[in-house]
Amino acid sequence: MKTTSDEPAQLNPKQNYEKTRKEIGYVPRKKAKLSDYQRIGFMSGLEVHQQLKTKEKLFCHCPAGIYHNHNDFNAEIIRHMRPTLSELGEYDGTALMEQKTRKEIIYRINNKTACTYEIDDTPPFKIDREALEYALEISLLCKLNIVGEVHITRKQYLDGSIPTGFQRTAILGVEGEIPLKNKKVRLIQLSIEEDSCREISDIRHTRIYKTDRLGMPLIETVTYPELFTPEELKEAAQYIRFLNRSTGKVRTGIGAGREDVNVSCKGGTRVEIKGVAHNKWIPELSHNEAFRQWALLNIREKLNNQVKNSSGWKIKHIEIDYRDYDLKYQPIIDGLIDKYRIIAVNLPDFKGIMSHFTQPGKMFADEICDRLKVIACLEKPNMTHSEEIEPVIIPENFEKLKKAFSAGEHDAQLIFWAPDADIKTALEVIEERCKMAFEGVPKETRKGFADGTTIFERVLPGADRMYPDTDSAPIPLEDEYITKLSKRVPTDIIERYNQLKQWDVPEDTYTYIFRNNLYPLIERIVTELKLNPKFVGSFIGHRLKFVEGHNKSANTFDYDKIYDLFKFLIDKKLEINLSKKILPVFYQYPKMDFNSILTSLNFKQVPHEEIISKIPFLKHKFSEIKISKKDEVAVHWIMGELQKTAIGNIAPEQLAKAIEQ
Repeated sequence: MKTTSDEPAQLNPKQNYEKTRKEIGYVPRKKAKLSDYQRIGFMSGLEVHQQLKTKEKLFCHCPAGIYHNHNDFNAEIIRHMRPTLSELGEYDGTALMEQKTRKEIIYRINNKTACTYEIDDTPPFKIDREALEYALEISLLCKLNIVGEVHITRKQYLDGSIPTGFQRTAILGVEGEIPLKNKKVRLIQLSIEEDSCREISDIRHTRIYKTDRLGMPLIETVTYPELFTPEELKEAAQYIRFLNRSTGKVRTGIGAGREDVNVSCKGGTRVEIKGVAHNKWIPELSHNEAFRQWALLNIREKLNNQVKNSSGWKIKHIEIDYRDYDLKYQPIIDGLIDKYRIIAVNLPDFKGIMSHFTQPGKMFADEICDRLKVIACLEKPNMTHSEEIEPVIIPENFEKLKKAFSAGEHDAQLIFWAPDADIKTALEVIEERCKMAFEGVPKETRKGFADGTTIFERVLPGADRMYPDTDSAPIPLEDEYITKLSKRVPTDIIERYNQLKQWDVPEDTYTYIFRNNLYPLIERIVTELKLNPKFVGSFIGHRLKFVEGHNKSANTFDYDKIYDLFKFLIDKKLEINLSKKILPVFYQYPKMDFNSILTSLNFKQVPHEEIISKIPFLKHKFSEIKISKKDEVAVHWIMGELQKTAIGNIAPEQLAKAIEQ
């Protein structure tokens, strides 16, 4: 990444944005090659969270898996979080950041799904044994070494997502592995922990949560950073999710499974993209994060070339009067109504940096803007600057500011508006983020979006936030108990994958089959009903998927009822392809019996002999209408004429053979 310090000053912001995008060698993910990821040193790992399908929560007897809407609550509790010293007498960086926000946390509580334990007014009950067993079974499936004794620890969270300010968690297994198509990926550990609250809103200094999900049992599977392309990363996420679902003991649906994606590049640092709910987002998010870090390293190089004394670098600020400047930007006007003050900031030697590319559609200025939202609690839009691609105030304002600051040729300026109480924090945030640019890539967690971009969420937590839970005694795990659990572990996903390939089931059905844990159903149908496995796999992976995507079921559809459908057809000596006509009606009305469905389809059972007896007449009719003299045309025409009667009564290949003869 070769740079020159004077070039950006000669370019307008849009030109500089495009220039710096090319400078770091950014390529869209769909055009990226393996060599692009090797060039920037792409490296990634996963933390896969999955809720367990238990009846109760992890450390109390409240029911798990019951959700309510935002307004369905009996009480509200207000809390203010404060950091505490670790056992080593140190504060966690995330906790200190959260303290700056001065957030008021409001919890909406429904007494059907929460109790005094959730709000830290009661000590924990003993860990839910059902949850522990499920988690240990999955640990065994991951080929992890099971710990001899479970030690419950506390992990500090001051963002308010847990009312106690900490999450109870315990490591169950260490050093396992999962197989991918072309490699094996090592697992660091699997932990069991309590889930957090669901956020309703986060505006200014008030954050609102609801507690229905709080305390539900959750497992976290952590890989080593051994995934070197975005697609490899997605494959690992899919495998772990499918492996968890193969037990039938985890919850499914939006929010039941979430991934934290850890990404870095050569010379960068670990950045965690939190709570990715859709695996299909992972490739784009990880691709853009790696290149964002690559861009920040380019910024570091430029700044250290431009600034002689980076350790003494400081911002300057002044308060400005909107009457002295032409600030006809609606958010500024709205702020003035609320008695906000307008602050201008000079950033020495930052010209060309503010408009430097970081992510598609984003520049370095967005890094500052995001932190102003999170830490200073200034809602967006919260600032404007001298390198906006589409200026929101006239450029002459910044020329006037340069004179007011006696700014240098290579300085940049920004303007923000805030209440008195938030100005000090905002100034600290701006200076701190700019100083971080001299170092490269800050350690942080980020929130991902569907377009593949991310925003700052919080400072990356450190080891200082972990400490033992003095309320919970260690739980010994006897060898006999683990041996007993190992006998209940299902076959591995890779074995199921290989079996589907051996059965010649189309590969484009595998994701649907594994996502919905339908392999055991296919295996049961093939084993007990002796049906062709390729037909069964295609029926479920293609036909059922299509019907599910195009119809709405009146009741919750039970996939195991597919077995009953095939058994009904076999017992009635009906042709198995009739299942394709029955399925759409059956899916929409699961409580309807199969005979009634056949009546609604106007189906009539006709003996084979009666259908075949019509072939000579149709052959004669075909010769009379003189469509063609070719035999294959005659076969297709006669089959078409008999199709309505034949479906469900005779197999297509059997009918075709009879016609050919």
